[in-house]
Amino acid sequence: MKNMQCVVIMIVMTLFSACKESPKKKKIAKAKAEKKIVNHLVSPAKKGSSLPSLFTTNDGALLSWVHEINDSLAELKYAQLSEGQWKEPETIVQGSDWFINWADFPTIAENNGNLLSHVLKKSSKETFAYDVQLNLKSKTGSSWNKNLPLHTDGTKTEHGFVTMLPLKEDAFFITWLDGRNTGGGSRGHEGNMNIRAAEVAIDGTVSNDVLLDGKTCSCCQTAAAITDNGPVVLYRDRTDTEIRDIAITRMVDGEWTKPKFIFNDGWKINGCPVNGPKADAINNDLAVAWFTAVNNEPKVKLVFSLDGGENFESPILISDENTMGRVDLVLIDKENVIVSWMETVDQEAQIKAVKVNRSGEMSKEIVVSKLGASRKTGFPQMTLVKNKVHFAWTHVSEDTSTIKTAYIVLSDF
Repeated sequence: MKNMQCVVIMIVMTLFSACKESPKKKKIAKAKAEKKIVNHLVSPAKKGSSLPSLFTTNDGALLSWVHEINDSLAELKYAQLSEGQWKEPETIVQGSDWFINWADFPTIAENNGNLLSHVLKKSSKETFAYDVQLNLKSKTGSSWNKNLPLHTDGTKTEHGFVTMLPLKEDAFFITWLDGRNTGGGSRGHEGNMNIRAAEVAIDGTVSNDVLLDGKTCSCCQTAAAITDNGPVVLYRDRTDTEIRDIAITRMVDGEWTKPKFIFNDGWKINGCPVNGPKADAINNDLAVAWFTAVNNEPKVKLVFSLDGGENFESPILISDENTMGRVDLVLIDKENVIVSWMETVDQEAQIKAVKVNRSGEMSKEIVVSKLGASRKTGFPQMTLVKNKVHFAWTHVSEDTSTIKTAYIVLSDF
């Protein structure tokens, strides 16, 4: 009997001990699962907003977007990121005759306190006839100098897919797709889409307007970076045999080089995939990310150059599983970048980001956000502000869109 009592006591003590330890283990597991990596910020944008654009400044960042007031009136707004929070937004310009498109969106840039933005203004009733209109605000001015022309060809054709960057002390470098030779504002192009570049002074004066390539893909975003040698421009080219790989042209000793592919993917496609590259540079270290789908196998790739784009290393595969492309890229230092892209997972889209070293070593992918897979979600944006990677994207709920913003601390990659 005494032995039986001992056994009972031991069983009770074991069960009691198990009950005491179990909550502790669950608490630890829960704490690990709740580590916050994606930190959401209160967005400055209201409902009806879309098409975000991010730009890093010396003391924070700028976010611009389009807010559609009603069916006929829209406004370009922007807000400044200061001390980790978005300030109250301001209106740059309003218009009732804009071309508003999910892939060809307004942008904003800053150079020593001077601001430059752009919108696409319809030039005729034809669907694909619009001009690039610039808006400038000097660091000493209190208002925007609005609706300034970038190009003066006067053709009723497409002009868009703009990239702009600070150049020199107070000017801007700008590149865009130009349809002046396409023959009209419809997609039955008679001629070829071009890519051009120019410099814009703070008073709006446009100089050094130059043709970079006389035949390009018609509706992929452009990219550019400023190297020690000078500006470089990257874009989706188009050969006579419909190969549409990513090309680069560089300004070296004041002259633009002949365009060449950064890598021979050999993607032959009889239409525009609406998926342009992204690039970033530190001195002459350049990184480029892009989307390709040779043999109907979609991929996101990354490549480094150590000499300002004259030569490139072997590409690094970032994603090949149901990727949608829509890439972005920021160069952290000469060896590491953050790449973001969109991917379809279980019939929904996700924004993903990863840190990549030149050696090919990659961090674990981070899901920045889940969102709809429709074109309305547009192209997510990313920029580096000190030790934080900031994101902005269009969130669509039923028939309403708005801008969401968040950041990830670099050490969490």
